[in-house]
Amino acid sequence: MSVLSGLEPERVFYYFEKICGIPHGSYHEKAISDYLVDFAKEHGRTVYQDDLYNVIMLVEASEGYEGEEPLILQGHMDMVCEKTAAATLDMEKEGLCLETDGTYVYAKDTTLGGDDGIAVAYMLAIAERSDLPHPPLELVFTVCEEVGMEGADAIDLSNLRGRRMLNLDSEEEGIFLSSCAGGISTHSKLPIQRQSSEEMDWYTLEVTGLLGGHSGCEIHKGRANANRILARVLEELRRECTIALYALEGGKKDNAIPLYAAACIGLKTEEAGQVMEQINRLDAELKTEYAETDAGITLVLHRVQGKERRSVLGEESVSALLALLTELPDGVQSMSREVEGLVETSLNLGIVCLYDDHLFLQHSIRSSVTASKLQMAEQVEKLVISRGGTVERKGDYPAWEYREQSAVRNKVIRLYQELYGTEPVVEGIHAGLECGLLAGKIKDLDCVSMGPDILDIHTTSERLDIESTRRVYAFLLEYLKRKDDEDADWNRV
Repeated sequence: MSVLSGLEPERVFYYFEKICGIPHGSYHEKAISDYLVDFAKEHGRTVYQDDLYNVIMLVEASEGYEGEEPLILQGHMDMVCEKTAAATLDMEKEGLCLETDGTYVYAKDTTLGGDDGIAVAYMLAIAERSDLPHPPLELVFTVCEEVGMEGADAIDLSNLRGRRMLNLDSEEEGIFLSSCAGGISTHSKLPIQRQSSEEMDWYTLEVTGLLGGHSGCEIHKGRANANRILARVLEELRRECTIALYALEGGKKDNAIPLYAAACIGLKTEEAGQVMEQINRLDAELKTEYAETDAGITLVLHRVQGKERRSVLGEESVSALLALLTELPDGVQSMSREVEGLVETSLNLGIVCLYDDHLFLQHSIRSSVTASKLQMAEQVEKLVISRGGTVERKGDYPAWEYREQSAVRNKVIRLYQELYGTEPVVEGIHAGLECGLLAGKIKDLDCVSMGPDILDIHTTSERLDIESTRRVYAFLLEYLKRKDDEDADWNRV
């Protein structure tokens, strides 16, 4: 039974619901990619699918628009898969459980994938119709955007004719993006030594109740990073009690501020009460410290096993591990001097996982200044190496630089003024977009990023605004309808 039937625009939400029914987390896009190929064949559209499952779909111009310059519409297929601790859904095999309250669309206990499923839905709703006025359209659907833009990095765009593009991967209506930060991911390994513990009682220590969020869009809000909080708490506990560390993990994506982290620790029976007192004290301190940004922050300690011996980290390994986790920089590092309120450089410790012989760390580093991005990566490397670890850089993508002259930007500004009687906001964003990579593949690419209101992306609180979705779709159709001729004079604002 359809959950979204009756919502407008009907065909947009029809396809969005279809997409949500197909598992499409990063690295698992084959099914949705094949769905797009089947759609194209069913509707008589030329389609290309590469080995990574990127898809390019060509839509012929409508009557009277054959001489117009082709327009590229672009978005990505993959989504960030996060779920609450109570969720039982297997996001690699099962579709999302959609719900709506009449104002928003969301998914029960999981992320929604409005970033960027709504772009795919917009493009399919347009591609299925033969009665819409529009120029030749080149629809580009990429994979693995959320894990380093690997699809955009590898895709072959040599068969495209368009030099103007609307990227549909923005999350605030009325804000048109014209530049974005570049980024890089660092994968660090710190070797550890294990030894047999004495007989101890075993507990799970959890950091929970955080908001998390997108490490580009929310990094400036000062939200707590569960991985960093857990390391801080463990360091505090070790100062007064004997703590054996058996397991530690937190976060699932480097571009999501981790909202949960946990450690399995061994305690002496006679010290358990003292540890609980420390936990309660630290919990109160954290609630005060993060009252404005993460009011729900909570430390939980619960027993999981009675007396037994386990293979735990040696003292030197524990000290090196916690020192590294607390020394590494995190969050906003500098603000832009050119654009007021825009983060210039940041990093996010998104993933921590303790294995048998090493600790794995994954950072997402972002900056609108290439040199600053590389300097931050080097700083992480130096700290990890100083503790005996190794670092590998992955997913390096360029910043999308502001274009002084832009016919696309001028057109969206003029059209927005005409339709809504107010000035839109044109700005840069600290999050990464595929525009920079694609601009490197298409000479003189002129593009703007836009989209409807999507709240709390990359979290289980993600919500897609229904009315905003309708308005942005109407704006998009009007943009396609307006010809880029001299009379329109989009080059003047």
